[in-house]
Amino acid sequence: MTFDHQTLVAFSKSWGLFYLIALAAVVLVYALWPSNRKRFDRAKNSIFNKDDRPGD
Repeated sequence: MTFDHQTLVAFSKSWGLFYLIALAAVVLVYALWPSNRKRFDRAKNSIFNKDDRPGD
């Protein structure tokens, strides 16, 4: 079973697009999942928890 170049290009373009859309959907669901809110709020405010000053 052999594939020519055009067939492989068409396959990679179509399935690559579906793969990237699925990956974006998974990342969006993860970012907006309610149980992750505490983790993201902690990360957002973690820069303010240190008492470092420039040059220390």
